[in-house]
Amino acid sequence: MNKIIVYDKPNFEGLSKEFVSDIPDLHELDFGDCISSLKVIGQPWVAYKAPRFEGDGFAFEEGDYGKINNNNNISSLRLVHHDLSDPKITLYEHPNFEGQHKVVKEETNLTYGYFNDRVSSHVVQRGVWLLYKHPNRGGWHHIAWPGECIQDYKTEIDFDDSVSHLRPLIQDFS
Repeated sequence: MNKIIVYDKPNFEGLSKEFVSDIPDLHELDFGDCISSLKVIGQPWVAYKAPRFEGDGFAFEEGDYGKINNNNNISSLRLVHHDLSDPKITLYEHPNFEGQHKVVKEETNLTYGYFNDRVSSHVVQRGVWLLYKHPNRGGWHHIAWPGECIQDYKTEIDFDDSVSHLRPLIQDFS
């Protein structure tokens, strides 16, 4: 069973609601912009700042989150329905999938390699990926979905060649 349990207070206190499918607008359920802690069982979920899965998204894999960084700033929730086994993304040095490329299949810190701060486009073959601007999962991130083809980071996601770390979302095996 895949579900998310959300609470309006830190440490799983206060009012709570449980969801097993996408919620495009938490405000319609009188639970918008009030989530302070949550529990994820099964597949990961993505929480968005705006209704209808708009705005910044934050991924939550299976586990308990007694306090979340996006406290009181979540308006919609999406269950990750995609197969997360055998992830694969191809990174390209230049826009339009040109220049050198690198195929990545696991969490990778690009800081010490050729591709640090040099990625300008990508294609996601499998899995859901989190791309970070700074090493060690730091800084602003982008969620890359299966089939996504970003031709130019600067114009499409305002990343401007600044990927330093990336990782796939984890598959739940229970």
